Amino acid sequence: MTIFKAACVQMRSGRTVGDNVATASEMIREARSVGADFIATPENTTIMDEDRERLAASIFPDAGDNPTLREFQALTKELECWLLVGSLPVKVDDGRFGNRSVLIKPDGSVAARYDKIHMFDVQVSESEQYRESKNYRPGRTGVLASTPWGALGMTICYDLRFPYLYRALAQAGAKLLTVPSAFTKVTGQAHWHVLLRARAIENACFVIAPAQGGKHENGRETFGHSMIIDPWGKVLAEAAEDPCIIVAKIDTDEVGKARARIPALTHTVELPPVERARS
Repeated sequence: MTIFKAACVQMRSGRTVGDNVATASEMIREARSVGADFIATPENTTIMDEDRERLAASIFPDAGDNPTLREFQALTKELECWLLVGSLPVKVDDGRFGNRSVLIKPDGSVAARYDKIHMFDVQVSESEQYRESKNYRPGRTGVLASTPWGALGMTICYDLRFPYLYRALAQAGAKLLTVPSAFTKVTGQAHWHVLLRARAIENACFVIAPAQGGKHENGRETFGHSMIIDPWGKVLAEAAEDPCIIVAKIDTDEVGKARARIPALTHTVELPPVERARS
């Protein structure tokens, strides 16, 4: 199997887990009704909030024991599709949370879990700053999952700025890269399109990037523009800012064709030493 239909669910998640899960479920059903075989939701699918106490009150110790995740597993089994829950917070053992992406098979079982490695600790502007590491513990390893259409490399949002992760996934066999995100409006306007297309082009992979979009209940503004991109960097589907679904047909045979035209993955060498020039 090389050909399938992929969908991105673009959301505007709020602070109430039940409402977000209901909205996501409705949109997942819509994507499946138009023939999507693989459906992906954005980062922070189940809750968009930075308040530690509210987060702690609404999430559970581990994805395997998470009733919210079980709802998505049941839905996936009912619809008989593949589902990437872009991310949901889970409690981990050091008192912080994991920002976890979960891939679910059509039988409802979990195929893979990935915890976001790179924490969004940034000062976007004088008035806008984020310290993700205050609440979340970074993951330690990249994750490659098997699908009927080829290997899938799992990443989340801020990971997008670290090309070595994507190169490692591609060299390990990834043909598909997922980038569920909640890019801020400021950084999204500046960098979202170019970074996603760069990751697709430099690794000759399909990129599936479902996003959050619009002004959220907690006041945060996200960029939206969920995208599906082919290995040559062509945008196959793109959303605007509002919640919606986008769908595109993917043929993973195109990965091999792109890599044959420009075999950059085979030309990779170890990073050379850098010497400071003497004037």
